Amino acid sequence: MAEKKRSGDGYRAFRKALADDNIERAYVFCGEERYLLEHSLSELRKKLVPEGMEEFNHRRFEGRGLTLDTLSEAVDALPVFAERTLVEVHDYDFSRLSEEAREELLALLTDLPDYVCLVFVYDTAEFKLDRRVKANAAVGKKLTVVEFGLQEKADLILWIGKRFRVLGKTIDRDTAEYLAFISGGLMTQLVTEIEKTAAYAKGERITREDIDAVVTPVLDAVVYRMTDALADRRFDEAAAVLSDLLGMNEPPHKILYSVSMKLRQLLAARVCLDEGMGTEAFMELAGVKYDFQAKRTMSAARRLSRGWCTRAVSLASETALRLNSGGEGKECLTDLLLRLAGESAA
Repeated sequence: MAEKKRSGDGYRAFRKALADDNIERAYVFCGEERYLLEHSLSELRKKLVPEGMEEFNHRRFEGRGLTLDTLSEAVDALPVFAERTLVEVHDYDFSRLSEEAREELLALLTDLPDYVCLVFVYDTAEFKLDRRVKANAAVGKKLTVVEFGLQEKADLILWIGKRFRVLGKTIDRDTAEYLAFISGGLMTQLVTEIEKTAAYAKGERITREDIDAVVTPVLDAVVYRMTDALADRRFDEAAAVLSDLLGMNEPPHKILYSVSMKLRQLLAARVCLDEGMGTEAFMELAGVKYDFQAKRTMSAARRLSRGWCTRAVSLASETALRLNSGGEGKECLTDLLLRLAGESAA
């Protein structure tokens, strides 16, 4: 099942290079985890640019309108009272380059001086480099791509605990997982939610009640409430959750995608139960990250038949077809809920 990208080998290699003073000459920083990206960029600045020397050794450009002549001048400029200069280019669009310009960029990257570190940073634009184009493929080989995605669960839980300790609070592992789940797992969002929760909590230890009181759950977390209500045959509550989802102003296609994913997870859980497979096997099969999330889904699946789960996935697919064929979003989603409720009642 689909899952957001995680920070992987590129990020770990960058952290090691930073610690070992073995920084590459050309990087691409991209990915949805803005907190990690900004933190790593800040660490790179501290490492390469002495305080007070920013005007001489640190150059920042916006990609739009940047000429290769200007970029070439920046990377050729010698550092002042430092070993290297840092050149940042934000949201550079490689696709707009002509064939001649791509060859010029390739020549520039091939001959980068040892005293420069060039970083293409993607803030609002997506990093795209069509490697089917020969010159682009050659350019790509000159760049070290560092993708900042979701942190691995263990690292994220440790980080959440550290953030709370700084604020004078503690949080156990299960509660930290719960916070990560309903916040979407991105550190960028979690920073704010941790501060809100710590400010609200009266006790020293953070509880789920503290989190539920102040944290706004992401779409996936809200959808879980709806599928749980369906599994328990609490149809009025399921309808209320759908109303909340529609009130979040999320696109109907996005809501339906999330609902479909949760129904597929229920089916996967039911299959695992029928085949005598445990929670770990289900997590691997369904791409579920958090233990409490897996246990919750397995518990819901125990109250449902395999036939219902299979039919539910089929109904979601039919709804997707109807929605993609021009159906009205609210009507399609409401009809899906009614049909699922009818299957549950039957």
